[in-house]
Amino acid sequence: MKYTELKESISRGANSVYLLEGDDAYFRMKGEEQIKTAFLTMPELNYTSFDGETLKGSGLSALISALKNYPFMAEKRVIRVSEFYPTESEYENYLKPLFEDFPPSSILIIVNSGAKKGVDLKRKHAVTYVDCGRADVDTVARWAYITLRRAGVAASTAACEKVAEYCLCNMARVSVEVEKLAAYKGEGQLTMEEVDSLVYKDADYRLYELTNAVSRRDYTAFCIIADELLQKSGDEMFLLAGLMNYFRNLFTILTSRDSNQELASKLKMKEYGVKKSREQAETIGEAKLAAYISYIYEKISAVKRGVITPLGAMQNAENYIFFS
Repeated sequence: MKYTELKESISRGANSVYLLEGDDAYFRMKGEEQIKTAFLTMPELNYTSFDGETLKGSGLSALISALKNYPFMAEKRVIRVSEFYPTESEYENYLKPLFEDFPPSSILIIVNSGAKKGVDLKRKHAVTYVDCGRADVDTVARWAYITLRRAGVAASTAACEKVAEYCLCNMARVSVEVEKLAAYKGEGQLTMEEVDSLVYKDADYRLYELTNAVSRRDYTAFCIIADELLQKSGDEMFLLAGLMNYFRNLFTILTSRDSNQELASKLKMKEYGVKKSREQAETIGEAKLAAYISYIYEKISAVKRGVITPLGAMQNAENYIFFS
């Protein structure tokens, strides 16, 4: 199930094993909070947390024993395990008997970022998989809209979508920015200008805007965005490397025969992001993208060899992109 469906699932009663997995830390944290709020009583006696790194081989017996213990003056005992990636053999030898006859008085919460590989837990018996991956723009914008409305602030769909885009749909950041907007506004209608001025734009989003300026041949916008990024990073090499990587990504998307969905999986992007990048890449063109990548790489190498300063390399790159 998606994270947004977890609340309704909890209202129907507890499940045995919850696997909260995905790259959005906010969803993982809030999902865990919802489960514990609904089913955990007297946490000082009925809650135990394990680090998955310590649960290897026979070490899994500690987890199994904790789950088989009865709760103290409560219906449920809650056990949490973070970054838990057992192997196939560990699952078969230790976990399978437990999962197939799970103690009815216990709940196991597994909180994984998905950074490592192991047995595919989400397909195992008794496991309720909660997708905590980064949500799409529509889902995040809807969350921002509802949260602002509950705080007494009215916001248009376009303004909420901008919040989502500026934060690259990272809910940890979106939640902070929405809280900031609600505190600033207090009540009334939130304008697009207020969103633009108050919401911090993720560096990757600004790089997207930078390359958008290239595709539009908008030199003024390019300079304004580049100056803003330089003020925040203070490093022309950061900007050059970011530009080269972004152009290289666009080139990969443009020349690939894979679908947007397949590319999203390979590049660890959202499908919406791949779609927008493909549109941008088509506007710039394959030949220009290849030339930009080659030229910027050459300038980065020249800086590292001491042939040119970072500022000079950045200025040369700007001139090549817009005036060559």
